Amino acid sequence: MRVLYYGGQKSGKSSFAERRTLELSQHSKPFYVATYNNSYSDEEMQERIGKHKKQREEKFITIEEPFNLVKVIQSDETYLIDCISMWILNNLHKQEEELLKELETLAKTNANMVFVLNNVNEGVIPLDKESRKFVDLTGIIGQKLASLCDEVYEVKLGIGVQIK
Repeated sequence: MRVLYYGGQKSGKSSFAERRTLELSQHSKPFYVATYNNSYSDEEMQERIGKHKKQREEKFITIEEPFNLVKVIQSDETYLIDCISMWILNNLHKQEEELLKELETLAKTNANMVFVLNNVNEGVIPLDKESRKFVDLTGIIGQKLASLCDEVYEVKLGIGVQIK
């Protein structure tokens, strides 16, 4: 089973994704793939990470992997990948085709995967090239993930609505 939770920052998508991952794992502890690249020395992000860790308590086995998701996903396991937006940012130097291919490879793995993706595509077109690339890739990756997933949910204000 592959599931995507999509929404704005602080919309509640991670909470929904955590609950769904635990439902899918049933008999074994699922893996939480944290994609944040912890080399930025960002105190505010450290606080966010701390809240996420506290929220998931001991219900998950954490794997920190900011770059290569394929190397950590194994068959017959359950994974929460939080978040694809950070994975895109970490891999902004790569070509679109390479990122899409990695997602296709993931989809061929016989594992439950729950993805979290931020909605950054409803604002203005960014002025700088790198930000435009990030926003564009988020939209393209989001479309690809939605096509690969069995279920897709949009989350706003703590309300999740299934759209696929």
